[in-house]
Amino acid sequence: MNQVKTGRFIAECRKRENLTQMQLAEKLGITDRAVSKWETGKAMPDTSIMLELCDILKITVNELLSGEAILMEKNNQKNEQLLLDMAKEIERKNKTIWTAMWAIMTVSIIGLLAGVLIAALLIPEGVWQVVAILGICVVFLIPCFYALKLEVSVGAYKCKNCGHEIVPTYTQALNAMHMGTTRYLKCPKCEKRSWCKKVLK
Repeated sequence: MNQVKTGRFIAECRKRENLTQMQLAEKLGITDRAVSKWETGKAMPDTSIMLELCDILKITVNELLSGEAILMEKNNQKNEQLLLDMAKEIERKNKTIWTAMWAIMTVSIIGLLAGVLIAALLIPEGVWQVVAILGICVVFLIPCFYALKLEVSVGAYKCKNCGHEIVPTYTQALNAMHMGTTRYLKCPKCEKRSWCKKVLK
C-alpha cells in the first residue's frame, strides 16, 4: 500500500468531483488539515470513514487503497494483491510488537536482578533491605504486565490437541501457567487444556 499514491488519487478524485479540501472535510465531519495529510501521503483515512469517503469520491475501497482506478476484469487480481499487501503489513507490525515485547521483558529482568543485587550489597540487612527489594520487584515487574499485553495482542496460541488457534483475553493469558510464550490454555474447540505455543502468522 503506497500512501503517497493513494494521496494523489484522493486529490484527483476530489478535484474531479469539484470539491475543495474544506468541502470534502465538511462532508466527512473532519478538518481540512486531515484531508491535506491524506493528499500529501502523510496519513491514511481512518477505516471508520473510508466507505463514506469512497461514496463521495465515487470510487471503491479497492481503488482507494490501491491508489488508482481499477477495471472490472482486473478487480479480482487487485483484491488478491491488496489482501497480500495487508497481510504483509500486519505481519511486519506483529514482528515489531513482538520485538518490543522481548526488549521490555529483557530490560525489566536485567533491571530487576541488578536492583536486587545492589540492594542486597549496599543496604544493611534488616527491614529497609526487604522494603527496598520489594520496591524494586514492583517497579521492574510492572513493565512485564505491559509486555504480556503486547504478547496477547499479536498472533495466537496453537492448541496442541486439535491445532485450533486460540486468542485469549489478557486476563486468561495472565492467569494461565506458562513457560516463556507457551501457555497452558483451554481450547474452545476441543474443550481440552494443553500447552499452547505462540504463533505469529
